[in-house]
Amino acid sequence: LLPEANRIEELFRKGEPKLPIVETISYKSRAAWQEGRPAWLSDYASHYKTSRHFIARSLNGKPAYFKQDVAVGDRFNVFKLDKEIEFHLLIDISRSKLWFYYVDKGTNERALLKTYPVGLGRVDSSQSSGILTPLGTFLLGDRIAIYKPKQVGSFNNEQVEMVRVFGTRWIPFEKGMDNATAEAKGFGLHGVPWAENAEGALIENKSCLGRYESDGCVRLASDDIEEIFAIVVTKPTYVHLVKDFFEAELPGREVALK
Repeated sequence: LLPEANRIEELFRKGEPKLPIVETISYKSRAAWQEGRPAWLSDYASHYKTSRHFIARSLNGKPAYFKQDVAVGDRFNVFKLDKEIEFHLLIDISRSKLWFYYVDKGTNERALLKTYPVGLGRVDSSQSSGILTPLGTFLLGDRIAIYKPKQVGSFNNEQVEMVRVFGTRWIPFEKGMDNATAEAKGFGLHGVPWAENAEGALIENKSCLGRYESDGCVRLASDDIEEIFAIVVTKPTYVHLVKDFFEAELPGREVALK
């Protein structure tokens, strides 16, 4: 049987149960590790190697990533400094599904956080994967992007509204690792494209999930890519693309979270 999980809220929850890789702290404008000036939320994010989006979701108790107002005494979760954490995204291209794991390098334990549906590259029989999305392991890079409606950028030498192509988040592949069947450049994780509906409103097109329609990138629903983005962008993160879940070789000893 294929594993299923949804333990994401235990990363952000200030009460119990919470996952062993996070802790809850209280905001103070003066912190022992911040010398000479007040500590802002961005300073806490930098010190604890935890993204501001992660902190905002914990602080607000919901996925309100841009609401980052904080007052003395406010409580939120951060990654524990004494934990060396990696994230691993296992994608089964035959099932169009992603399994999101963390690995605690200190204990050599791996735990499943959540599963997600994905959209993948178009069918191409000339590729070893059979589609435009490559196989193998890739390290994600830090040239990340956040897009909002009406934000224009360059794509294929044209000026386009970026959410129409990449949705609200972009995380690039940085480097091919084990058994990568293509160069990393040009590939990444991003949101599903947005398009106008019958009423002329711009909305995300979730119909591409579970289908093979991209130029090779991995597409996720907006809520899903925003969630993954908030968690992984400050930690080493690897994508493992396989034809079948059971072919994957991930680091660590898998444990069931209590």
